[in-house]
Amino acid sequence: MMHAPAYIGRFAPTPSGYLHFGSLVAALASYLDARAVGGRWLLRIEDLDPPREVAGAQSAILSTLDSYGFEWDGPIMRQSQRHDAYAEVLQRWLSQGLAYACTCSRKQLEAYQGIYPGLCRNAGQPWTDAAIRLRVPELNYAFNDRVQGAFAQHLGREVGDFIIRRRDGLYAYQLAVVIDDAAQGINNIVRGADLLDSTPRQLYLQELLGAPTPSYLHVPLITQPDGHKLGKSYRAPPLPNEQARPLLLRALRALGQDAPAQLLELNPGAILSWAAQHWQAERIPKVMRLAEAQLR
Repeated sequence: MMHAPAYIGRFAPTPSGYLHFGSLVAALASYLDARAVGGRWLLRIEDLDPPREVAGAQSAILSTLDSYGFEWDGPIMRQSQRHDAYAEVLQRWLSQGLAYACTCSRKQLEAYQGIYPGLCRNAGQPWTDAAIRLRVPELNYAFNDRVQGAFAQHLGREVGDFIIRRRDGLYAYQLAVVIDDAAQGINNIVRGADLLDSTPRQLYLQELLGAPTPSYLHVPLITQPDGHKLGKSYRAPPLPNEQARPLLLRALRALGQDAPAQLLELNPGAILSWAAQHWQAERIPKVMRLAEAQLR
């Protein structure tokens, strides 16, 4: 009799800032979804972009996760230490003609509204001092998200050939995340809905790598009353370590979980243990507003 593979999930913060309430909601959903079925929960620091990294953010992220009771399995993976793996895949795809050099400037592409028109696709530009783009097929890529439902995107019409290494030599998120998920054996991805639009590109990258497709659950973003996303750049203060218990309770309720006020009497680790035992992913709402996440 065939058995389903053991659940392996992950949380992958970017040290371009500190964890905020939206980060907590995403981390909590990924953690509980794994622990509820006895799965593993890995931690990956996505430090691909040194110019955007905030000094001290990495250590602050780890300290905050610890203060809020999160326990990860195995060593922490850091993308800054994975460049050789990305370079090997990049060189292979260049040599196979799956990727190509692009010297287009932002100004040249302004009129195309973010959909690359293929200006350098057959230009044969040298690989140095250029961005590297991946050729996309004229195909529709679709998946069924556990919260958001069916989602599809035609890569040719809606995205165009996308960058997998920037002109400054830094590797792109889309490439690195798929290579690393495959390397870590991630088979369940729980993350914020701001990455829903990236998933079809990642399905194609998985196809090229011969990697299995994970299950996806995109947690809705928390929005302010004015419609803005709660994030690092908009009214999202860093998580205070001393407020772990009330903020965990608030995050559970934002995720649609029936969390009683008595949880405030427990330490953060005990709150997470209770929440894992009572986790109901099907109760996560499709839309999440800050006012609805308040303690009642």
